[in-house]
Amino acid sequence: MLLSVFSVDILSKNLLLLVSVLVFFAILLTKIGTRFGMPSLLLFLLIGMLAGADGIGLRFEDYHLAESIGHFAMTIILFTGGLQTSLEETKPVMKQGGLLSTLGVFITSLLTGLFIFLVARNLVGDVGATFVGCLLVASVMSSTDSASVFSILRGKKIHLRERIGTMLEFESGSNDPMAYVLTIIMVQILTSPAKMASGVWGMIWTGTWILAVQIAVGVAVGVCVGFGAKYLLEKVPLPGNSLYSILILSIGFFANGIALLLYGNGLLSLYITAIIISNKADIPNKKDVLKFFDGMTWLMQLVMFLMLGLLARPSQMILSFVPALLIGLFMVFVARPASVFICLAPFKNISNKSKFFISWVGLKGAGPILFALYPVIAGLEGADIMFNIVFVITLLSLVVQGMTLSTMAKKLDLSFDEDPEVETFGMEIPEEMGMLRDHTVTEDDLMGGETLRDLSLPHGIRVMMVRRDDRFLVPHGSMRLQEGDHLVIIMGETDEDLQKDPAP
Repeated sequence: MLLSVFSVDILSKNLLLLVSVLVFFAILLTKIGTRFGMPSLLLFLLIGMLAGADGIGLRFEDYHLAESIGHFAMTIILFTGGLQTSLEETKPVMKQGGLLSTLGVFITSLLTGLFIFLVARNLVGDVGATFVGCLLVASVMSSTDSASVFSILRGKKIHLRERIGTMLEFESGSNDPMAYVLTIIMVQILTSPAKMASGVWGMIWTGTWILAVQIAVGVAVGVCVGFGAKYLLEKVPLPGNSLYSILILSIGFFANGIALLLYGNGLLSLYITAIIISNKADIPNKKDVLKFFDGMTWLMQLVMFLMLGLLARPSQMILSFVPALLIGLFMVFVARPASVFICLAPFKNISNKSKFFISWVGLKGAGPILFALYPVIAGLEGADIMFNIVFVITLLSLVVQGMTLSTMAKKLDLSFDEDPEVETFGMEIPEEMGMLRDHTVTEDDLMGGETLRDLSLPHGIRVMMVRRDDRFLVPHGSMRLQEGDHLVIIMGETDEDLQKDPAP
């Protein structure tokens, strides 16, 4: 009762002030949360819930606006994921990741839907009255969340063997479209009496047709827009780096919009467009462009998770804890592992411990919560209960799985310490110019002498900069090195190489 006195509509004239305060505290608490191994996205959700109607009293109940903002944020997050996807690194695991993001999502949905129908149908409200409704609940939660996977794997700097990290990022970046399509199919069937009355085979045919059109159109539009963007970026020079970032972002929105206009999957389309742009187009100052999108992604993740947290009602979610716990445990320990082991069975080079870890990274996040808004907007009976169940499962996933990824990887001996990132001092180094490496001077390096000249570096290697503590020193031959100095070196061709092998 006391909180209602301070209840404020978040969409009031003080919107910018309220948002700025939430973002400020969210970022500060993120720093504190990392010390305890808490995922940043979990903190964003919790802060939103604390600030919401059941907390300090900020009211936000516009599901339509939340869906629009969430979809906008999801497009940027997926587009950035596509831009950061290297085909060279992804190619060896593309089949595995592709199976997990399509067949894996379907198997997870089917098994979870059967479990809900047979065990928990009476606990999920009116949605559980039919098998299609149970499949809807399962479909909403069937994908791993790209924002959660990208944030935790990269934020905690978890480096995995057997290309597991690349596979997981590719899967999470490409499986949202499949979960989205399955959700839309189930919603359309449940909201159409004619489709519900068409029988099992009629519903299967309807679902298959919608799925085929969504994927075919999404892929076609993504490929066409991607290669069109490649031509545009290479033929139309722009006066500033910022304009390239804005142009590429607008191309992603265009791909999403055209696909939706043609009844295709917009998320799949923009993801493919981003991959083609990043890997096929010659983008000037690409590192600056990627930094722009990385910042945009963090902003979108923060806004989306805070918004969804504000939308939640903890007092109502307590009633959904039991079904959420049952369904969540089934997905973590049965449905997700079954889908992973089935999809990866043909690949003998993937160890069982790797499959187990991949099963554990079935992280939920903003994606499932966002997809759970569609049935609410469509007016399905019991959709509000389903939303609460999905929200609780997401919280449990981020706490149980998100906070234990590093520990699990170490126990399974799947993680390793990566070499420190090379400091380039803001310089854009083209790949054809050479490779940068960061070498730490050891005691053995100084056995032949303490000067840079005494190192006797191999042919084609030059030291560009020396970092000593917090100081950056310009190198020269008589410079005396110390153990622990960081040498930023470049490896490439010299003029002597050109004389030996002149260009044709």
